[in-house]
Amino acid sequence: MPVSHEVVDSPTEWVADHIHKYVESDGHEGHLWNGVATLLLTTTGRKSGTLHRTALIYGRDADRYLIMASKGGAPKHPLWYLNLVANPEVELQVGDEKFAAHASVAAGAERDRLWKIMAAIWTYDEYQAKTEREIPLVILERV
Repeated sequence: MPVSHEVVDSPTEWVADHIHKYVESDGHEGHLWNGVATLLLTTTGRKSGTLHRTALIYGRDADRYLIMASKGGAPKHPLWYLNLVANPEVELQVGDEKFAAHASVAAGAERDRLWKIMAAIWTYDEYQAKTEREIPLVILERV
């Protein structure tokens, strides 16, 4: 991660509001959103080097965190995913815990198995049906 600690939050107003509650309460507010657990993901901009933070629904596979680059089934990947692919070293906040993590994209049989976990948490099957791209499933492992 760059030396700069300035972080740019999501430009989407409701996501930025969620992030602010999460950060200001040290994860006590915002960790649960609409009945599901969320984390804060900070990536490094692939072009700018700027730190970008967003809030995402997550699942668990043992000690690994799982997130989906669904963008609601939009035709293009979310920018945070493109940043993560370019630089897989990220920062997470899960509740009140903050730590470094390494991101990788699930593939093959592992992706199929993990997809079931995530589809049980949120409507990712519906999102996949809305787009021609394969929605990436990202594994985050504590460093």
